Amino acid sequence: MPPRSPLPQRDGLDAAWVRTPGTGPGGVPAWATMREFLLDRLPASAEVESRLDAGEFVDQGGAPLTGDEPFRPHSFVWFHRPLAPEVPVPFPVPVLDQTRNLVVVDKPHFLATTPRGMHVRETALVKLRLALNLPELAPAHRLDRLTAGVLVFTTRREVRGAYAGVFQSREVAKTYEALARFDPALVFPRRLVGRIEKRRGSLQAELVPGEPNAETWVEVLEVRGRHARYRLTPVTGRTHQLRLQMADAGLPIVGDPLYPVVVDADPADFSEPLRLVARRLAFTDPLDGVERDYVSARELGWPASPIASGPLPS
Repeated sequence: MPPRSPLPQRDGLDAAWVRTPGTGPGGVPAWATMREFLLDRLPASAEVESRLDAGEFVDQGGAPLTGDEPFRPHSFVWFHRPLAPEVPVPFPVPVLDQTRNLVVVDKPHFLATTPRGMHVRETALVKLRLALNLPELAPAHRLDRLTAGVLVFTTRREVRGAYAGVFQSREVAKTYEALARFDPALVFPRRLVGRIEKRRGSLQAELVPGEPNAETWVEVLEVRGRHARYRLTPVTGRTHQLRLQMADAGLPIVGDPLYPVVVDADPADFSEPLRLVARRLAFTDPLDGVERDYVSARELGWPASPIASGPLPS
């Protein structure tokens, strides 16, 4: 982990950093100057020359680099990344609870939890840091960009570890709801279990042979025509677990652009959300012992299909 940044946040975003490697064989560095290193390591979009002239690259002490300094092995360089335009996500982020240590929100569909890739400013973290004036806000866990529902953030650096421990140790009760195809031939409730792996660079996770590492309990709550509303209780927390396991069971979640097949989606089209919501999240607060229990108010719009309510499976 890098040391604390010498640069303040800008527009709710932490400064980026790059660490220089050591010297090569014989103690000879691969670059003569810091300018050569930055030009080699950063993309053209970083505009290294002009930003060196403007003093926008700084060392760990906050001193601007000119670029003419001799290469410094094992050192950190800090800077703010230039940001590309983003499509605004036109949905509010309601706050369900706010304490000295936590902010709990009801995240909308299409909004990423944290900056990544093309989604930077249009993320729950950045929006909430700015709206609530909480620069140390950080997620205690994450939801997929397309998944809505209960999302917990910590407000201060010194409490992050305590809440991270709760989520990492699975001491949190989580239930989701989803709309998906209904198959009357399947018996519910049912257990979905298998081994999930996700390869770097692949959009989809995969079910592969081997020791199971993913388990989900599935119950039917309501049936309407060809679709049903399901309660999903994950026992584990693998990447895309609910979406992949439901699709593998022949019950793909309505509006899913990844499972069972990848569909190109227009980033400006918010008309077809993934019908998956983190409905309820409960845990014992590790700092004050309070039993915290939060429920999302997000509605899952039923797809257009013959509406004929049927009895729930026994």
